[in-house]
Amino acid sequence: MKYVLMFVETEEFARELEAMSEDKRQAAFEEAGRWFTEHAARITHHAHLQPAETATTMRLTGGDALVTDGPFVEGKEVVSGYAEIEVADLDEAMAVARSWPGCPIVEIRPIT
Repeated sequence: MKYVLMFVETEEFARELEAMSEDKRQAAFEEAGRWFTEHAARITHHAHLQPAETATTMRLTGGDALVTDGPFVEGKEVVSGYAEIEVADLDEAMAVARSWPGCPIVEIRPIT
């Protein structure tokens, strides 16, 4: 089965990352890099998203499109990246997600 793991940053996590020394921040990025290497056989694609303020949102209603700059929802949590994985089942997807060393929330969704 294929799943997408969406990595969700909180405002608190972003502040903590910003407050870290450059060496600690680099070590955190390297830890995330090791996670990707460790799970490379299961990861079919991944990307880090640009900040939410770079988003363009299109709302489609009745054949019309309303385009606005910025994210769909202003919130304290934003999806900052994702990884598509191919695993046996949800339990294995959860085991992979549980080992994620980065931001504090991982949403798991099956891909059809």
